[in-house]
Amino acid sequence: MNEGKPGTPEASEGPDGDFELARPNGMRSPRTGPDGDYELGRPLSGAPDGGAATDSPAWDRPSDSDTAPGRGTSTGSGAESVADHPPDGTVPAPAHGTPPPAVEQPKPLHDPDPYSTPPYGEPGPWAPAPPVQHPAATPAHGVPVGAPPAAPEAAPGPGAPSAPAPPVQHPAATPAHGVSVGAPPAVPEAASGPGGHATAPEAGPVAQDAPAAGPWARYDPWAAPAAVAPLQQADPVEEDVKRRRGRRRRALVGGALVIALVSGVVGGVVGVQLERNGGIGAVELPQAGVEAPDRDPDSVAGIAAQALPSVVTLHVSGGGKAGTGTGFVLDDRGHILTNDHVVEPAGKNGDITVTFHSGDTAEATVVGRDSGYDLAVVRVKGVRGLTPLPLGNSDNVQVGDPVVAIGAPFDLAGTVTSGIISARERPITAGGEDGDGSDVSYVDALQTDAPINPGNSGGPLLDGKGRVVGINSAIRSADGGLDPEGGQSGSIGLGFAIPINQGKRVAEELIEHGKATHPVIGITLDMAYSGDGARVAAEGGDGGPPVSTGGPGAKAGIRPGDVITEVDGRPVRSGEELIVKTRAHRPGDRLELTLERNGEERTVSLVLGSSDGD
Repeated sequence: MNEGKPGTPEASEGPDGDFELARPNGMRSPRTGPDGDYELGRPLSGAPDGGAATDSPAWDRPSDSDTAPGRGTSTGSGAESVADHPPDGTVPAPAHGTPPPAVEQPKPLHDPDPYSTPPYGEPGPWAPAPPVQHPAATPAHGVPVGAPPAAPEAAPGPGAPSAPAPPVQHPAATPAHGVSVGAPPAVPEAASGPGGHATAPEAGPVAQDAPAAGPWARYDPWAAPAAVAPLQQADPVEEDVKRRRGRRRRALVGGALVIALVSGVVGGVVGVQLERNGGIGAVELPQAGVEAPDRDPDSVAGIAAQALPSVVTLHVSGGGKAGTGTGFVLDDRGHILTNDHVVEPAGKNGDITVTFHSGDTAEATVVGRDSGYDLAVVRVKGVRGLTPLPLGNSDNVQVGDPVVAIGAPFDLAGTVTSGIISARERPITAGGEDGDGSDVSYVDALQTDAPINPGNSGGPLLDGKGRVVGINSAIRSADGGLDPEGGQSGSIGLGFAIPINQGKRVAEELIEHGKATHPVIGITLDMAYSGDGARVAAEGGDGGPPVSTGGPGAKAGIRPGDVITEVDGRPVRSGEELIVKTRAHRPGDRLELTLERNGEERTVSLVLGSSDGD
C-alpha cells in the first residue's frame, strides 16, 4: 500500500507506556514542559533544505546577520554567510542597471509527491501555520514608504509550548523611480518564555536581495493580489518643428478634403432630391396680393371696362352666305351701328343674331343701310338696360393720339387692342365686288396701327377718354389689296376707320328715313384719267350731259374737260379722292375748288347738293 511513498518513522514508546506519534524526518523530539505536557518539536536548523539538525539556541533567535540593518530574516538556506556582507551590517547597493547576483537554488531531496504531500523538512499538517505578513502596497510615483509597525511580543503563558516558527515577511515592493525606502526597524531578541524556551522574535522585513528559500518560502494562499503600481509615461521626445508643422499641414489638408468630399456628396444627394421631387415641401413662389379691380378711367383697362358692355357681336346668315362682325349701341331703344358689308349677307330675309358682352343674345332687324358710306343700322327688340357708347368728335383727333379698338376678330368676342392715330383724311375705296361701282364705298378714313382683323368690322375706335371717334371698316392686307373684310392675312398695322362725324350723320338719316343722302357737285368724272387731279368727263355716264344742268357745278361755271386740283386748298390727285373729299361734307356745305382750264388756273365756289343715295 505504501509502495512508492517516502518512508515514515515508526512510533516509539513513551515514559508512561503510551506510544509517541512518529515524527517526520527533520523534526526535533518533543520536549517536556513544566506542566508535564509535551512541546511539539521544531524543525531543525536549515529546514526546508534538509540540513543537519542542531540544538543550538541560534535556531531560536535570529543571528546577527539576520538582524542586520537593511536585511530580512535569514531563510536558513545557507546560500549566504555573514562574510558576504560588510562589517557594518549594511548591504551595498548594486550599481545602476546591474542585476543582483544569481543565487543557486538548492535541489529538493525528494522527487515531487504525486499525492501533494508537503516536502520533507517543512512543517507538517500537525504544525500550526506560520503567520503571514502581506507585503505593503507600492506607493505611486516613488513616495517613500514608512516602516511597518513592530509586532507585539507573544505573551508567555504558564506551561505554554515554545513559540512557532517566526512569521515570514514578504519583501517590500521597490518604490518607483528609485526612491529609497526607509530602513526597517531592528528586530528585538527573542524573549524567554516559561520553561526556558526562547520566544520567537517578531519577523523583520526580508532583505530586498534575499533569494527565495524553496518553492514554499513565499507561498501565501490567503494573500490578496498585490496592488499594481500605475504606469508612468516616459518623457516625451521633442519633435522637429518642421516635422510637426508638416504633420499639422497634412492633417489640415486631409480634413479639408474630407469636408469637401462629404459636402459634395450631401449636396449632390440634396440636389437630386430637389430635382426629382420639385424641392423640399410645397413650392410657393412670391406673388402680389389681391388688388382692387378699378383702373384709371383714361387707361386702356379703364376704357375697355366702360366700353365692353356696349359692344356687341353680330352673326349674320342668309342667301348661302354667313359672316361675323361687330357693332355698338347707339341709344337705349336698341339701335346698333355697324358696317354695311357686315349685314349684307342677310339681304331682306336673312337672320341677324346679336350677342351682348353679358352673353345674352337677341334677334335683330335691319333699319337702314348705305353701301356708299359702308354703314348700316340694326335694331334689337325686347332688350332693356342698354348702355349707349358716348360719341366723340373726329375733327378733334390728331395724329399720334392713343386709340383703343374693340371687336370680335375671327369670332373672338370682346377682343381689345390699342394703338395710335397714324394719319387723318386717308381717302380709301372699298368693295366693288359687283363690278358696277354700286357697292364701292368712299371713305375719308382715320388710319390707325391698332390691330384690326376680320371680325373687327363695325366695331368702335375709342379715343383716350372712351369716346367713339371712328368705325373700324377696312385694313390693308399683305397682298396690297384693300378689303373691308381685311382678307385672311390678318393685320399688318394698317387699319382704317370711318370718322364718327360722318357716321353720326349717316346713322341719324338711316334711323329716321331708312336711307342716307350724299353731298354732290353734279358732275361726271373721267375715272380713266391718269394725270394729277380729277378731270371732268366729256360725256355723261347715263347719256346725259357731264355737268348736270342747274346743279351746283353748272352754277359755279365748271365745264367738261376742266381738271380740279384742290378742294378747300387741299390737293386732289384722282377722281376717287375728289369723291372722298366731297362725301366728307354734308349736303349744303360750301366748297372752294381750284381748277385748270386750257392751262389757266381758276377758283370757283359752290354749295353742295343732295342725292338720295342711288
